[in-house]
Amino acid sequence: MTRSFFLLLFILSEFSFSQVYKKSEPFTHTYSIVARDSVTGDMGVAVQSHWFSVGSIVIYGEAGVGVVATQSLVNPSYGPKGLALMSQGLSPQQALNALLNNDAGQMYRQVAFLNHKGDVATHTGSLCIAEAGHKQGKNFSVQANMMLNNSVWDAMADAFESTTGSLSERMLAAMKAAENERGDIRGKQSAAILIVKAESTGNSWEDTIMDLRVEDHENPIQELERLMQIHKAYDFMNKGDMAMEHGNSEEAESLYMKAQELFPDNLEMQYWYAINLLNNKQFDKAKPIMTSIFKQNADWKTLTSRLVVSKLLVVTNDELQEILSW
Repeated sequence: MTRSFFLLLFILSEFSFSQVYKKSEPFTHTYSIVARDSVTGDMGVAVQSHWFSVGSIVIYGEAGVGVVATQSLVNPSYGPKGLALMSQGLSPQQALNALLNNDAGQMYRQVAFLNHKGDVATHTGSLCIAEAGHKQGKNFSVQANMMLNNSVWDAMADAFESTTGSLSERMLAAMKAAENERGDIRGKQSAAILIVKAESTGNSWEDTIMDLRVEDHENPIQELERLMQIHKAYDFMNKGDMAMEHGNSEEAESLYMKAQELFPDNLEMQYWYAINLLNNKQFDKAKPIMTSIFKQNADWKTLTSRLVVSKLLVVTNDELQEILSW
């Protein structure tokens, strides 16, 4: 027997992987993508469905391990169990086979596994509601069931492979392509995206790059795109704060400006930029920003005083009084 076979036997003895099929399982028919960025190694999974809060039961991921999409007549246990198997060294195909072989309802399942190497495994059960199918490519798999047209997965694959940009942008392009093919025969309701790092830091809160959900919306993909833009804006803000902490005010200003271009009407984003300017004694740059904010909402003045007490704004009392007079 091969080493991988012995490894599989050992892992299955450590975990209980029997899948009990129940007709009451969530009816989450949908389309999804699992994908890996070949440059950064980051891994992502995204989904849309005519079902409330689809992200809470369909998508799973773990930094340094992989991502999973489990849908159709969904068995959510494929997520954590699949990640557990892949974390022990099984390939996506070995992990998926181990679960399918112990699942009396495997003919209703549609599942996709992707690991940190970009290897994929996909299963579309024989009783998944038409139109149902999947397509694999280098570093990705797209899958769909209960679609109006059987062109959805090909369109998703083409969009992912032909789009340039970040992993999230390419995954979003695949999701949009599914909608352009008219997507789920029932319509649309919720969407979600999860992206984790190529390698784990050991801290789950640092390992997740993006985790966004649209629970209930008339146009979930459009709303997901809006949230992704806001997420990108705040990422620029965070990087700007780091640059300011390291004394690189020129780089910080560039990052802050990029954030505000993406989210121009957000007062808080403008406010914290100005606070960083004040902490770096750039009062002339901060004044017009703070004046505009105070004019729109005087409560920001109250917050500014409180920041001094908390030592998040380091200015003298005279300087504070000057700021509050703007």
